[in-house]
Amino acid sequence: MKKKTSIFSEQLTGIKVSKPASYAAGFLAIKEAMWYLNSEMDLKRAFYAINRMNKKGGFDCPGCAWPDPDDRRSVLGEYCENGAKALAEEATLKKVGEKFFSHYSIDELRSWSDFQLGKSGRITQPMLITSGDTHYRPISWEEAYRLIGNQLRQLDDPNQAVFYTSGRSSNEAAYLYGLLARRLGTNNLPDCSNMCHESSGVGLSETLGIGKGSVLQSDFKEAEVIVIIGQNPGTNHPRMLTTLQEAKDNGAKIITINPLEEAGLRRFKNPQRPQDIFGSGTAITDVYLRVRINQDIPLLKAIMKGLLSAHLQNENVLDTVFIEKYTTGFDQLKTDLDGYDVNTLLRQAGISRNVLDEALKLLIPAKKIIICWAMGLTQHKNGVDNIKECVNILLMKGALGKRGAGTCPVRGHSNVQGDRTVGINHRLSPDMASRIRSKYGFEPPLEEGYDVVRAFMAMQAGKVKVFTSLGGNIIGAMSDTEICAGAMQQCDMTIHISTKLCRTHLYPGHVGLILPTLGRSEKDISRQGPQRVTVENSMGKVHASQGVLNPVSSDLMSEPAIVCGIAKSVFPTDSCVDWDAYAHDYEIIRKDISAVISGFEQYNKRVAGGKEFYLPNNSRKLDFSKLPKGKAQFSVCPLPDHALEKDEFLMMTIRSHDQFNTTIYGLDDRYRGIFNERRIVLMNEKDLERLNLKNLDIVSITSSYDDVDRSVHNFHVVSYDIPIGNLAAYFPETNPLIPLNQFAKGSGTPISKSIRVKILKS
Repeated sequence: MKKKTSIFSEQLTGIKVSKPASYAAGFLAIKEAMWYLNSEMDLKRAFYAINRMNKKGGFDCPGCAWPDPDDRRSVLGEYCENGAKALAEEATLKKVGEKFFSHYSIDELRSWSDFQLGKSGRITQPMLITSGDTHYRPISWEEAYRLIGNQLRQLDDPNQAVFYTSGRSSNEAAYLYGLLARRLGTNNLPDCSNMCHESSGVGLSETLGIGKGSVLQSDFKEAEVIVIIGQNPGTNHPRMLTTLQEAKDNGAKIITINPLEEAGLRRFKNPQRPQDIFGSGTAITDVYLRVRINQDIPLLKAIMKGLLSAHLQNENVLDTVFIEKYTTGFDQLKTDLDGYDVNTLLRQAGISRNVLDEALKLLIPAKKIIICWAMGLTQHKNGVDNIKECVNILLMKGALGKRGAGTCPVRGHSNVQGDRTVGINHRLSPDMASRIRSKYGFEPPLEEGYDVVRAFMAMQAGKVKVFTSLGGNIIGAMSDTEICAGAMQQCDMTIHISTKLCRTHLYPGHVGLILPTLGRSEKDISRQGPQRVTVENSMGKVHASQGVLNPVSSDLMSEPAIVCGIAKSVFPTDSCVDWDAYAHDYEIIRKDISAVISGFEQYNKRVAGGKEFYLPNNSRKLDFSKLPKGKAQFSVCPLPDHALEKDEFLMMTIRSHDQFNTTIYGLDDRYRGIFNERRIVLMNEKDLERLNLKNLDIVSITSSYDDVDRSVHNFHVVSYDIPIGNLAAYFPETNPLIPLNQFAKGSGTPISKSIRVKILKS
């Protein structure tokens, strides 16, 4: 057997455990937010920035993509605890420059935890490392561009270059980045969507004709039932709790489907409501379905069978007019459901009949239903099918194309949806190819490029010479972390456009460059004057973002300027694209986006003076003309089958409350009652007893796929209320257990939420 181990620090930091919290937010959220801000900068700078975050004329939160209200913004502050932490991380006054890198070798930095690396501070100048070097050293922007240009011009094939994008990048930067890749001649444009919501995009596109959700934030106020499945908004999208609270105030009922009971889905104390601070807050969930990991499809089939059965007794349960007019495939779905026994489905899901009946009592009379989900549905081999089953329920109920109803994939990073909209996609549509050809006069490549997983497979096979990342911490985020780190080191050159030090920087190619960029909260002033960028939120609304803080270093450049600098180094006399104009005037970028990207007509006018606009969404209008037969598609999906051995568990990776994606704010997960430690694995008490383990024992976690054993070590087992046979542990520390070649069918998303593992006592 080949053995693979973790590249992450295995140091334990002194765990403390208490009872999980019974509610989210409250006064403690305010206290924590202020503490984090004060720990990274002076309070004057902190308050100046935080009061302009998510406000018109200010800047967009660098954290999650939950939308700002359409009507009014809070006077007290339009941000949450984790938004304050995200700002503190970005706007920190701690700095990483020449002195830091001369003191710490790359080998020494590899021994640090991701928390230590992130807390080092902002990178303040371009840095270079080459084969044989032990330390990064400073390099001028001019020399960095010269090296990049020489390397890219020398490629034998443009497909030897890969351009990865993080969801933090603006529409303007992402558009230029995609344009650069296609000007070079490649569609190798993997992005962080591939890692998280690609299954949503595929599932929704194949059933509804658009890879985005259909609801607006205002729809929550009119919903009768909201289903939250595979999602923990209290930690991952805390501002969503305010929206759910408003929905509850208006009479909505909430059904939660999740293996863990999360504090934010039990009760929410709104920090901006005095009655919540001193009172009990709002109970969020009405019916909690504690489904086993990746057994959502059996549960959703049981729900659909319940709806069909109720419809036979009362013909108003299903919207038969909607089904007949707008959908196809319903008869095939009914035939499939007839082949299942409800009790068998519920046993597989781990749900009692009584709890199912409670959920059905809410769903049967409802006409306005919203289904929200996140990575708890998408990061499985059957992630696409999980999404299709959610769509099935909405189609049965006619819960699309009207106020208070529809699909709501809750996206992660703040502009991950916008990046994809403006062209960051490894598949170039014929329409966009035609528009690029018409606008710029060059022939864009039509060959499908690499997504994230296939990019690393190509690197491993020696097919990639240059890897460029526009933000992000791709090595921290990747499955099979050690394999991917080694693959990246095989590249001739790696280029990372970054704000802060991260693990990705520690595994450079033969030539490694870090190009420091402005944060979203910082002023972007070019020779044409102050610039602003735009972003798209989870619900398809585009708005402007303009930084307000002085940059932490005079040597930082904006992302659009860096992309243009690279492009000019590759194409010094480009007759097709005026990169120099783009670098200094973002209105020119937006004007040309209007010509190339559908839905952005009169772009500059529509975001001027704090204005915002929604992009077209066919499913809101019940326009399914691009789908077979011109109708929305019902789907027939098989049940999941993990074929676990007797000593195997199914494990999902999760975030702690002190974390956003791979950025680690701190070592506490206070909502789950775990403090000062990240190396933990949550386990049911009966499983502990079966393995003769005690709470907080030290264990190793192993996975075995394709005759390769993977291991991570020094983890505390924590007794927790989780379904028997299931485990949960934080990423990125457990990402090395996920094989690179295990991903969702149809979307390529790694199976981060359903990994077969064994537990070994240390």
